[in-house]
Amino acid sequence: MSTLGRAAEQSAFVRTYTVVRGRTKPRHLLGLETVLEAGQGRPGPAQAEECEEILALCRERRRSVVELAGRLGRPVTAVKILVSDLLDANALAVPLTDPYAGTGQGSGPSTQLLEALSAGLKRKWPDAVAKWPDAVTYPEAG
Repeated sequence: MSTLGRAAEQSAFVRTYTVVRGRTKPRHLLGLETVLEAGQGRPGPAQAEECEEILALCRERRRSVVELAGRLGRPVTAVKILVSDLLDANALAVPLTDPYAGTGQGSGPSTQLLEALSAGLKRKWPDAVAKWPDAVTYPEAG
């Protein structure tokens, strides 16, 4: 690798380090698939410009942490730290949604989904047949 290539690589590392102000762990527990949306608050004046980019992306539509990292071209941990800052400022929010809101049949998965799941499991493991409650035996009390 050339000297110029190494210098550019090192400057990108330093840049990420300075963006997160030397922090290595986010304050909030965020998974890669955590979905975020724009909140009511605003980021502080000392926030990195990447925070504005995160907010702009989340104003368009809900985004996951990993999608934000890919769009910004930053390591996931660095994005999690910035997202934690924005969550603290109420500029971002983690929406709470009902996983079965779109099914329209009360609270729970549809019968069709459960049948498809059962069929898939039977194809994958044909010998694993549940015999409930006959397969379970409990010792006699006393």
